Amino acid sequence: MSDTDTADCPADKRRHAAGEDPKKRDQILNGAWRVFMDQGFDAASMNSICKAAGVSKGTIYVYFQNKEDLFVALVEKKRQAFFEGIGARLTGAGSIEAGLMAYATNLGELMTSDDVIRAQRIVIGVVERMPELGQRFFDSGARHFLTGLSSFLRSETAAGRLDVPDPDLASQQFVELATAGLWRQRLFGRQNAPSSPDDIAHVAREAVRVFLAAYRPAPR
Repeated sequence: MSDTDTADCPADKRRHAAGEDPKKRDQILNGAWRVFMDQGFDAASMNSICKAAGVSKGTIYVYFQNKEDLFVALVEKKRQAFFEGIGARLTGAGSIEAGLMAYATNLGELMTSDDVIRAQRIVIGVVERMPELGQRFFDSGARHFLTGLSSFLRSETAAGRLDVPDPDLASQQFVELATAGLWRQRLFGRQNAPSSPDDIAHVAREAVRVFLAAYRPAPR
């Protein structure tokens, strides 16, 4: 095929370069997600993932270097789906209280969901001998939404509506408050189902109350 013929081909008819077909990549990731969730990281094999994804092992290695690389890419993809729009809840609610409440509620729902808990358990199970996997998991997930919250707190402090000397620390404090009594019970199997909306809302309200009591500017 000549350069002219290639230029005349519709974009969706052209062949993707090796490792660059987004549909094939998603096909692999979707199959891998089912295997990792069912079997965990150690038990999951590339052969099982190939079967679940309906691709050859050679195809997988065109897209991913190894099982760790595949798992981290999967976490990054799921992070986008899980946490998409959570930062917008902070600024789109109309007030600091409403924004923090919306953020805390959404965070409580996500952090106690089946998919997030399973992914965290997989990482915890291998982090001692594969610390780099834990670091990549944290960087692709927790650090992502903590950065957005820190930016919000920094902006509100600059505007005089909050007084937060250390926004990075305060963002971690708020996440702990918003998931207090919920996330760890789920993570360690003390609670076998996602937290109820009423429980999440109660914890979120208390998180906002305690947080604002600490970080509202003192009256002049």
